[in-house]
Amino acid sequence: MPCDLILVLDAPSPRDVTPTLKQLAGTVRWVKVGLEMFTASGPDCVREIAGLGFNVFLDLKLHDIPNTVAKAVESVSRLPIQMLTLHTGGGREMMAWAVKAQQQSAPGLRLLGVTVLTSMDEKGLAETGVPGPAEAQVVRLGRLAVDAGLRDLVCSPLEIAPLRAVLPAGVTLVTPGIRPREAKADDQTRVMTPGEAARAGADFIVVGRPIFKAPDPAAAARAILAELDQRSEVGGRKSG
Repeated sequence: MPCDLILVLDAPSPRDVTPTLKQLAGTVRWVKVGLEMFTASGPDCVREIAGLGFNVFLDLKLHDIPNTVAKAVESVSRLPIQMLTLHTGGGREMMAWAVKAQQQSAPGLRLLGVTVLTSMDEKGLAETGVPGPAEAQVVRLGRLAVDAGLRDLVCSPLEIAPLRAVLPAGVTLVTPGIRPREAKADDQTRVMTPGEAARAGADFIVVGRPIFKAPDPAAAARAILAELDQRSEVGGRKSG
């Protein structure tokens, strides 16, 4: 199975993206609902988006004490979602509690550990007290997350190969920081093209503005998916 595409819904309301989503129906299967829409429109936005026929990746990046995160996982798992994020920086115990809550509440839900945000570079990490390259921190957190029971991670495309080298087979890698060659990097600092990410071993790539800002969003999405198919075949990746 080739690398797949997740479309970012950067908007405060489903109404803002519904016209484009209707154009993309049948082309894009996965969409990401983030903090902007969730805090502006509440849980109903997830139900509305899922009602349009899309798989929902709810990107809340949970990060709190273990019991609070576990309860949040339990609560949000009642929504029609297939993916949910938490920060691996919350530590082993927090992640283990979250995994236990997910297994008890929604065994089919993918719980994704976010390693280092793609907007962060080495200078930004150093300012938070993390020395050394971003790659080393991503690998450190990736190992910790898998040891705590997670089997799905979020990382920049530049850290796909280092993670694949140390993690067990079957760990799913979801990669934001994806920009087609002609697109601007915007607020991302560690980026790759869709084809490069697929060839490196990504299972899912996350793309927003290059599709939504395109004159023809459906054509832009099809072009990215075609590139993923081509690069996955060349690279020989078998995704889960």
